[in-house]
Amino acid sequence: MKKGVSIVPAILTDDPAALEKMARQVETFSRRVQFDVMDGEFVPSRSVTCRQIAALKTGLTWEAHLMVRKPEDCLDAFHDAGAAKIVFHYEACPSPEDTIRRIKDLGMKAGLAINPETPGAAANRFLQELESVLFLSVNPGYYGSKFIPGVLDKIASFRRDNPDVEIGIDGGIKLDNVAAIARTGVNVIYVGSAVFLQPDPAAAYRRLVRLAADATGFRSESSQI
Repeated sequence: MKKGVSIVPAILTDDPAALEKMARQVETFSRRVQFDVMDGEFVPSRSVTCRQIAALKTGLTWEAHLMVRKPEDCLDAFHDAGAAKIVFHYEACPSPEDTIRRIKDLGMKAGLAINPETPGAAANRFLQELESVLFLSVNPGYYGSKFIPGVLDKIASFRRDNPDVEIGIDGGIKLDNVAAIARTGVNVIYVGSAVFLQPDPAAAYRRLVRLAADATGFRSESSQI
């Protein structure tokens, strides 16, 4: 899949006011956003809820990255809230096949996330039904967690075996590693603290876009306005 790399802002917070602020910031520089949702069970932390995301009334195209136990139990709520895509964790439910089927039946796109310790091959039997596979490059559940470099080898291997699958990476992406990440063959790079903890989030986002584009030699498909 030889194409540009998209940079997508990822919002992770437990504060509805911060959610509102970050979403409005994203509206000034991107058309797409990921909302990270945590339940305090699958991962140690909790985040804002589906109801709070729905209350934003944003025009952004958004996806939900569900770091929750039993993601199948909240799919209808996220559909009703306006999610275009649901990304859930392979490790979080007993039947990924059923969860994917339900997501698709609701008219949403389906993505499968895998934790750093999970082999990329775990996604193989679901690829025909998925829109994407998301590799976590941190241990999920914390904002600003430390990047795990070994995940890049796992992505490169998965890309060689699956040249046409959309691959995303999420966690620990910064200015000093985004170029190396872009060169692994990923299609989408999700970025949180490297955007939202900077003095000028829009400028930080655009710099990440330029670095990824320069690294791959392709114009970024970043959903930038």
